[in-house]
Amino acid sequence: MRNRWMVVALGLLLGLGGLLSHAQLVEKLLKAGGIAFVVDRLGPEMDRAVNRLTNTKPNRSFATKVVPIISVGTGASVGAAQVMGKPDLVKRVQAVAQIESNFAGRQVRIRALVPISTRNPGKRLERVEGVGLSGLLDIRL
Repeated sequence: MRNRWMVVALGLLLGLGGLLSHAQLVEKLLKAGGIAFVVDRLGPEMDRAVNRLTNTKPNRSFATKVVPIISVGTGASVGAAQVMGKPDLVKRVQAVAQIESNFAGRQVRIRALVPISTRNPGKRLERVEGVGLSGLLDIRL
């Protein structure tokens, strides 16, 4: 019985040590989850705030919506963006994919933001054509 408790204690210590050594990873995961949570809960309010800031008045011909920005390759939520377009197209947008690359031998950094119809992009992005970005939101956690 005593050996069992020692094994459990050792396992807990090793697990805690592993978590502490990967604290940055855990922090990134918590921030990513926090951003997704904030956008889910406050997206409509953030959308109205951007519209007030830009004096935008959506109507039957176009709509706006705030969605998370997902970094392609990691799947982590890294921010939020407002998208704008025809109402039926905007409804299809679930996230904005952020794709990064370099150009001219790393002299130019390229960051493309693409409205997509899923929050879990696979190998192929399901772009929503006819929708563009109208605002970027930085979320401090």
